[in-house]
Amino acid sequence: MIIGILKAIILGIVEGVTEFLPISSTGHLIIIDEFVKISSNKAFTTTFEYVIQLGAIIAIVLLYWRRLWPFGNDKTEKQRFTIWATWVKVIVGVLPSVVIGFLINDWMDSHLMNWQVVSVALIVYGIAFIVIENLQKNRRPRVRSVNHLTLADVIKIGFFQVLSVVPGTSRSGATILGALSIGISRQAAAEFSFFLSIPTMLGVSVLKIGSYILKHGFFSGEQLVVLIVGLVVSFLVAYVVVKWLLRFIQTHDFKAFGWYRIILGVIVILLGAIGII
Repeated sequence: MIIGILKAIILGIVEGVTEFLPISSTGHLIIIDEFVKISSNKAFTTTFEYVIQLGAIIAIVLLYWRRLWPFGNDKTEKQRFTIWATWVKVIVGVLPSVVIGFLINDWMDSHLMNWQVVSVALIVYGIAFIVIENLQKNRRPRVRSVNHLTLADVIKIGFFQVLSVVPGTSRSGATILGALSIGISRQAAAEFSFFLSIPTMLGVSVLKIGSYILKHGFFSGEQLVVLIVGLVVSFLVAYVVVKWLLRFIQTHDFKAFGWYRIILGVIVILLGAIGII
């Protein structure tokens, strides 16, 4: 039990740190899983990964509660309208990944969930971040707030999110990169990426957890403790990391994450070449 809890803490920390940074939580979990296996039960391991994703999503919901919850007497009509408009943009933005992702997700998991694909995706999108940031360096962002995103903007960003079905791409990385490339400010790009993650990851997490229970029955006492610990740790770490990221991009660009991705991609290649992963 104690070993399982320690593993849950480690994996919860990794998920909390990497989920909303554009560096691929999947890439990190693939590496960490080689050294810290939460369970020999593959179905439970997969479910655990979705549960800790859920913890990270709860952090976003809590951080942006006032900007995303349209009900309550403390809201003016204008504020409610703005919130509902944001949700419309989010729904439109997730449609491409819902439709396309639903059709190809299982195939991608079966054929592309390997270190070769992850390493290439890490490096390619790392280079893309550096290139896009250099191109945008002296350009004034066309949009500086999520409130000013057009439906055309969110559809484009939504199609970029589809790229994240490739392991190692990073959902936040794909959406932020797409937003930057069409002239969205770093702050607005990051925040809209957070908002898009709520229905996308919440829906998938709930479905995966429900699917596990239907096929394998409810979790054992030990499994339940491990899941709760992982979820709580992921939530707490993600809460801190998101607040840090928003402060960081006020004075820095995303190139540091691009370089990090390239280095990590090279590490994955080396680990794969010598048979560690």
